[in-house]
Amino acid sequence: MTDGLIFDVDGTLWDSTPVVEEAWNQALLDFGIHGVTITADRLKGLFGLPMMEIIDDILPDEPVEKKEKLAPFCFRYEHEYLAKTPGVVYPELEETLQRLSEKYPLFIVSNCQAGYIELFLEKTGFAPYFKDHVCPGDTDLLKADNIRLIAKRHALKTPVYIGDTQMDANACRDAGVPIVFAAYGFGTVEKPDYVIEKPKDLCGLFL
Repeated sequence: MTDGLIFDVDGTLWDSTPVVEEAWNQALLDFGIHGVTITADRLKGLFGLPMMEIIDDILPDEPVEKKEKLAPFCFRYEHEYLAKTPGVVYPELEETLQRLSEKYPLFIVSNCQAGYIELFLEKTGFAPYFKDHVCPGDTDLLKADNIRLIAKRHALKTPVYIGDTQMDANACRDAGVPIVFAAYGFGTVEKPDYVIEKPKDLCGLFL
């Protein structure tokens, strides 16, 4: 039996890609980069990667120095756009989190920039359901190490991670925790430990 549930954000708790598409395309234009367009579908294939790897994929031919300056520019636009138009929360998620939080401590670990998880919690009102959260923007660690960090910080012996991509699964295997594959999300996972078709299925697994 698990003693804690750790969640990914994008593709697991909400879908922010249409808003991020708009934000990043405007950021690119205002930064002076033309002829590059980012779509929500492309972002779904990239979310889960560290943010600089996403920038590298979108702009492979730009010099490193330019990409390093662009990244915080994109992050600022993303934050401003999501503050006005939040991502779409998956159906029955709040009821599911409420029920799960009555039995387990809930956490978030995501490969995002600092402030993104806080924005998600603020705009959804879900902060009361979660005990803690970490991301590379806070710790300079990637997902597997941040999973370990949450487990150590809260003395978790048998945590479970809920995510939607093979990158999530790889991090879980590196960290030595099972993965629940959120099949409604952005990606696929080879041989997950558990599969859910909608958030509410977590109640059937853990309650």
